Amino acid sequence: MKQAHNNIRRNFIYRSVVTVLIFLILSISVCDTVFAATDYEEAAQLRKELPIQSNDISGWPHGPEITAQAAIVMEANTGTILYSKNIHEELYPASTTKIMTCLLAVENASLADEITFSNEAVFSVPQGGSNIGMDVGQSISLEQALYGIMVGSANEVANAVAEHVSGSISGFVDLMNSRAKELGCTNTHFSNTNGLQADDHYTSAYDLALISRAFFANELLCKVGNTARYHFEATDNQPDDFYLNNKHKLISGEMTYEGIVGGKTGYTDLARETLVTCAEKDGLKLICVVFMEESPSQFTDTITLLNYGFNNFKTLNVSDSDTRYMPDDSLFFESDNDVFGRSGTILKLGKSDQIIIPKTASIEDTDYEIQYNLTDEEKSMFPAAIARVAYTFSGAPIGNAYVSYSMTPKASLTETSAAEKTVFVNVRILLAIAAAIFILSAIIGSISTVAVSGKKIYSKSDKVRYNRRKREYKKTKFKSKKF
Repeated sequence: MKQAHNNIRRNFIYRSVVTVLIFLILSISVCDTVFAATDYEEAAQLRKELPIQSNDISGWPHGPEITAQAAIVMEANTGTILYSKNIHEELYPASTTKIMTCLLAVENASLADEITFSNEAVFSVPQGGSNIGMDVGQSISLEQALYGIMVGSANEVANAVAEHVSGSISGFVDLMNSRAKELGCTNTHFSNTNGLQADDHYTSAYDLALISRAFFANELLCKVGNTARYHFEATDNQPDDFYLNNKHKLISGEMTYEGIVGGKTGYTDLARETLVTCAEKDGLKLICVVFMEESPSQFTDTITLLNYGFNNFKTLNVSDSDTRYMPDDSLFFESDNDVFGRSGTILKLGKSDQIIIPKTASIEDTDYEIQYNLTDEEKSMFPAAIARVAYTFSGAPIGNAYVSYSMTPKASLTETSAAEKTVFVNVRILLAIAAAIFILSAIIGSISTVAVSGKKIYSKSDKVRYNRRKREYKKTKFKSKKF
């Protein structure tokens, strides 16, 4: 009986100790969470006080204060930066990295390609990370893979696509870095395909906006990037039937916003919340990137920034609005190919060239500079362009117009048939050639006439003298004869 009583007492003490320990552990965990939440909230408030560089532009609409460490609003068609906050700071992009992964996929592979999952693609990513449950040996089409990456943020799918495109993950990462440089990125280095945390995997808000600008220029990628829910159906190579739901609240409809084109979420403990969003209305196509936010501020601040852009800026068609130098000032541009050394009215601005200015401003508030150093990309897009007119507003770039003999951008921008291209001829050279041919023809004609007739050509006075002497000779000869 005593032994049983002791056992009961020991069990009671044991259970009490365990209960206390569990309580302490939970209390510590809750305290850590509270402290962590408090720390993150304090950090967010400190970030809100950071300077906004675009607010330093004279006459520029004042931009809102947000809790992001870095943020940018870029107009996609012109590349004009409407809002800038620490846009060149190197930060962790998290899963927004996958924007570059999908861009390279459509640039280097076909939608019908089969993407097979290797052991490395599946198991080189953390088990608890974003995935859609693909197994080694299974395969899906590249088109399905794009949805898996953008809608489901699947890390293993990003790896499998990389292996398909470049033969290896490391080879694809090299391609990512090379493409980033081509797009003008200067503060970017990728070390993986999916944005998993790594010290040497970083970019900036500006660089990611450049990458996103190329992404949202592709109609298919816009469709994929704006998909709220995607259905994977079972196939012989992938036996599961399931749905993926997009976590981007402006795409899923949890937060409504007019004109959404697409976007991508991202999160790691160090990156915090990152978000890329594109929206289009009123002639503006805006790309918004926010880095290092706390949920749900990445969405609410994005809405605030998009509203700032749409409410405060407008597009201006240059050829319709600017009469300061075209076409009256025919000597404004000089070119070795100009007819008679003057460009005249054969030089034209691109009909679709636009600049972005504040709604309260006009074309007279802008400055412009003629530039002849066209980039290889510009020469490719506008093969007939001879110059760029770079527009600024209080020193801030707001877009370019291109001066051409015949605007012939790529078909993706403006459809122009080969028959519509104008051929210009150097008239001075034609006149010189014509004059030379005329003179040469006259000389040859004279020589030919003499050669054919075999006679000498005399002047009229010579003929008169000759006839007079002939008559005098005959008279003299007649007198001398004797009859």
